[in-house]
Amino acid sequence: MIIGIPKEIKKAENRVAIVPAGVETLKRNGHRVIIEKSAGIGSGITDEELEKAGAEIVDSAKAVYSNAEMIMKVKEPLPSEYDLMKENQIIFTFFHLAPNSELTKALLKAKVIGIAYETIQLDDGTLPLLTPMSEVAGRMSIQVGEFFLQKENGGRGVLLGGIPGVEPGNVVILGGGVAGTNAAKMAIGTGANVYIVDVNLKRLRYLDDIFGGRIKSVVSNRYNIEKLISIADLVVGAVLIPGAKTPKLITKEMLSLMKEGSVIVDVAVDQGGCVETTKPTYLDNPAFIVDGVIHYCVANMPGAVPRTSTFALANVTLPYALKIANMGYKEALKSDPSLMKGLNILHDKLVCKPVADAQGIECCPIEL
Repeated sequence: MIIGIPKEIKKAENRVAIVPAGVETLKRNGHRVIIEKSAGIGSGITDEELEKAGAEIVDSAKAVYSNAEMIMKVKEPLPSEYDLMKENQIIFTFFHLAPNSELTKALLKAKVIGIAYETIQLDDGTLPLLTPMSEVAGRMSIQVGEFFLQKENGGRGVLLGGIPGVEPGNVVILGGGVAGTNAAKMAIGTGANVYIVDVNLKRLRYLDDIFGGRIKSVVSNRYNIEKLISIADLVVGAVLIPGAKTPKLITKEMLSLMKEGSVIVDVAVDQGGCVETTKPTYLDNPAFIVDGVIHYCVANMPGAVPRTSTFALANVTLPYALKIANMGYKEALKSDPSLMKGLNILHDKLVCKPVADAQGIECCPIEL
C-alpha cells in the first residue's frame, strides 16, 4: 500500500503523523511512504531522517493525496484539502466530526473511508489512540491554567499551591477520565485543592483510592457544579463521550457564579466543549474573556509540545496503520472490532451513530 503523510496546515499545528521508526516499519513490510516536504520539521524531524528510514519526500500536499491509497494525518482535513481527497481513499486521522457538519459533508461527498483515531475503542472502553493526547492535554491544562491565573495575563493573581500561611487555590476538574486524571496529577503536584466531578461513582471511588485522599470526589449534577465553580480558581473541562458532542455542564448563566479572573481550560473543545461559552481558539491567540472569566479553548493543545505529542501519537497509531496496510481496510476492520469502531465514513454513508445523532442525520448501520 502507498501511505501518504501531508504536512499539517491547521494554525500552529507542528505535529506530524509518522516518525522515522514508523516509516522503517511500513517500508520493511513492503509498503511505500510518501511524505510532504518539511512535514516533520515542527516536531524536530528532518526530511533527511525520514528519507534515511525509507520515505519518499515530495514537494506538495497534492502530490501526497494524488498518489496515496491511505492518508495519515494528525488533525482533520481543512477546506483547502477537501478537493485533494479522492474516492476510496482511506483517511486515518483525528476527525472529531460531531460538531463539524461541514467536514462530514465533504468526506461523504469525496466518498472516502474515514477512520477516526478518537473512536477506536477497546473492549474495556478505553480509547487507545486518543489516550496519549488526552494525557498531554490533561497535564498541559494545569500548566496553562497557572499561566493565565497570573495577574499580568488577566487572572486573579493566585498561586495554585499557595505558600505556608496562605491558602492554596482551588482546581475543579469536570470529568475523571484520562484527561481529567492527568490534570489531577499535575494539580496535586502544585499543592492545590483538587476536586474531580464525574457521573460514574465507580470511577470516583477508583480515583479516590489511587490519589490516596488527595482529591475530593464529587458526583456530577448541576447543584454540585454550581457550588464548586463558585469557589474555583481554575476549572478544567475534561468530559468525553466517544464520538458524540460534549454536554454543556457550565452554561453562560452559570459564569456569573465564578470569580472574576478565574480560568476555564476546556480540553473538550474538539467535541464541542463542556462550557456553553466555549469556542475553538488557536495557540497563537489561545484565550478570551466572557463575563470576567478567562477561557482557554485551544482545539489542538498537544500541538504546543509537538516533539512529545508526535512520538506519543505515532506509538499508538502505527500498529493500526500497519494492520490496514497489510490486510487492506476491509479485512482489517473485520478482524478487529476496536478498529471497526473507528470507522466513521464509508464512501457516501455515515456509519458512526454518535456523530449522526449529534448532527441529526441518518446513520447507516455498518452491518448493512
